[in-house]
Amino acid sequence: MDMNKEILKALIEIGKPASSKEIAEKIGVPTSKVSCRLNPLKKKGFLESPEKGKWFVTEEGKKAVES
Repeated sequence: MDMNKEILKALIEIGKPASSKEIAEKIGVPTSKVSCRLNPLKKKGFLESPEKGKWFVTEEGKKAVES
């Protein structure tokens, strides 16, 4: 399983800015497995964090899921 893709897919399905805990629950993994991947995904331009602790997928992130 590509954890990064799973995180992006989960956020697309949630459909609103979500916390790492919400993402982890959606894909059935511990929150720690999600948390450590969020900033690297943000650096790649796949995620944005409009408020502390909330994340959403950018257009680039959506393209990465489709590829």
